[in-house]
Amino acid sequence: MKRVSRRFLLLPLLLAACSPALTPDPPPLVLITAAANASPTPTPFQPAPVGEAPTSVYFFQVPTLESTFPTATPSPTSFPSPTAAEAGLFFPTIVTPPETLLETPTPLPSLAENETVNFLLIGSDKRSGISFRTDSMVIAVVWPKEGQASLVSIPRDLWVYIPTVGMQRINTAYEYGDLQGYAGGGAALLRDTIAYNLGIRIDHTAMVDFDGFRRIVDTLGGIDVPVACPYTDWRLIDPSYDPYNENNWALYTVSAGVVHMDGDLALWYARSRQKSNDFDRGRRQQEVLRALFSQALRTNTLGRIPQLYRDLSAAVVTDLGLADLLRLVPYAPRLTNATIRSYYIRPPYVLDWTTPGGAYVLLPQDALAQLLSEATRLSALAVQRQEIAIEVQNGTPFDGWDALAASRLNYAGYSASIGTAERRDYAHSVLIDLTPAQDPQARSALLSLLGLPSAETLSLPQADSHVHYRLILGYDYQPCFQPQDLSH
Repeated sequence: MKRVSRRFLLLPLLLAACSPALTPDPPPLVLITAAANASPTPTPFQPAPVGEAPTSVYFFQVPTLESTFPTATPSPTSFPSPTAAEAGLFFPTIVTPPETLLETPTPLPSLAENETVNFLLIGSDKRSGISFRTDSMVIAVVWPKEGQASLVSIPRDLWVYIPTVGMQRINTAYEYGDLQGYAGGGAALLRDTIAYNLGIRIDHTAMVDFDGFRRIVDTLGGIDVPVACPYTDWRLIDPSYDPYNENNWALYTVSAGVVHMDGDLALWYARSRQKSNDFDRGRRQQEVLRALFSQALRTNTLGRIPQLYRDLSAAVVTDLGLADLLRLVPYAPRLTNATIRSYYIRPPYVLDWTTPGGAYVLLPQDALAQLLSEATRLSALAVQRQEIAIEVQNGTPFDGWDALAASRLNYAGYSASIGTAERRDYAHSVLIDLTPAQDPQARSALLSLLGLPSAETLSLPQADSHVHYRLILGYDYQPCFQPQDLSH
């Protein structure tokens, strides 16, 4: 594939959709816990073992390397060699879905508005000379003038109709486009596939591989990620170590809190999935995207666009140039984490299905159309909530809980700031209502969102207050939450 030279896009700075090459699952070795302020020293990166063999036969599905692994705790020493995978030494099998899935589906009507600019952010496991798949995809639907955006995570196993190919996983579309000489290449076929099956027009694409993602994060000086729920998964003890040696792996944990991540740690957090699944991985990728966006604004990245364009253009394959970027810059400050809505294509919008050839895929359900329709419309509720300012104070000894609660409010569309509590030993959380209206239903909705239905409430109307509510967190606050469960 020909690389588009000197192309860099502001939104790709937010790329966290990094492909999850299969991580070995060795026997338990060492448990390493990262403190909330931990920042591992960057070390040379080595790609993890090959996850899936490239598909190279038209209308056929090639068995993946992953499917050849034993189901019981595989050892890195038992992996098929990368040389065999790269050589394509696999026998293709014909995919024969049920009759209704063999038929060409009706394309979805266009959902995206003309006022939006829609970006497809892609993470790949591309290596020199090896065919690759786009195993991580996030659509960013942006309303520049209104300062709103939606992020839609697409699972790699979504079973879709690929024009000129037929029914296949969506993560093979880019590869087919390159291999078959599709007009515009892999990016064009993936764009057309998304438009056909999801009804979302893609205006621009941006793709980054492992090394490119690490470079972007490290160039920004690392990122502070609000980790609401502790996460544990297998990780190479050092990225330079041989991934095929089981002694080089250990369980690694990031604890709840604001975790400073360099490029290597952010890459691991965004792509690991051995102890979770692709849906949870999509959640973590959007956490990283939001952290990248916040870091870009804090470090005056907008004022350094020309320099970053020169420094990082080789790290991102995109169809936007510097002039296109500069035209978007004036709109960027209007976006905040409170104006970005998050959506995830997950159950019940998709259901598991195994093809007769043994491939695991996700079948779109009727409810998916409603989710996509919501994601591609301006939200009146979001506009209403953005006008509500909430100050969060940490009344507990647990550092970072205020930032986690503020992040939780942002996901639901509320503006949130952080203040200082007078003490750090509150047994119960307290919500202080400073609004003139003193609406009990509004208070109840906030407390329900925060998982604090029994918190104390105080009524202190102040017409001149710069915030509408002040929340003091107590020991009863539980920071772990699922963004997909929050209404927009």
